[in-house]
Amino acid sequence: MAFVPFPSFPIETSPPTLTITIKTIAMPGRKKFGYLLLLFLVLSGLAGTPTDNSLTKKERKFAADNMKNTRVDLVDAVKGLTSKQLNFKPSADSWSVQECVYHIAISERNLWALLESTLNATANPEKRSEIKMTDEQIISMIQDRSMKVKTNEKFEPKNTPYKSMEEAMTDFKSNRVNHIKYIKATTEDLRNHVTQMPFGWLDCYQLCLMISAHTNRHTQQINEVKANAGFPK
Repeated sequence: MAFVPFPSFPIETSPPTLTITIKTIAMPGRKKFGYLLLLFLVLSGLAGTPTDNSLTKKERKFAADNMKNTRVDLVDAVKGLTSKQLNFKPSADSWSVQECVYHIAISERNLWALLESTLNATANPEKRSEIKMTDEQIISMIQDRSMKVKTNEKFEPKNTPYKSMEEAMTDFKSNRVNHIKYIKATTEDLRNHVTQMPFGWLDCYQLCLMISAHTNRHTQQINEVKANAGFPK
């Protein structure tokens, strides 16, 4: 049994990285023109400077550190495992290490798709009163493996698109790098875009924390499989 505290969502590719290239006009003194253009963008706010509704430096660091640390923990947990070890199951109804990774990778995609769709909708700060948990409580709840709930069928490892451990890990790591970059730089109003989950309401910042906590939850599961007496040596 594995816990996935969210409903199923369609698989989407990770969000594209927006790149803006500023080209100066080919004319004498174009370097000066480029500096003036950049100055105009900064002063006008078009260069992506933080707004009053942006995350604080402390919030950015907290979320980014959680995403980094849980990525490292997962990579370390599966490093050097043989095919036999990756496919070992402690029992018939439990997941192998490889299946846990498939689940983590597809969850990273789908939770981020939920975050994007929530941000694309109109901000709903009036729903903030429905949020009953702090950031720390969200993390603690998701990571607590004493609560077990069977996942939605679409999140079962056998129903994911991955064909190999390498493919799933590559997808996870690529998406996680993009998500860390996003949380470090975004000027979007994550706190005032709120969505309802089966266990309660979250804002989009808390959804970011949930993503990393979910990785931790199943990394714990991987380590439990490795600690099983029957795990291949």
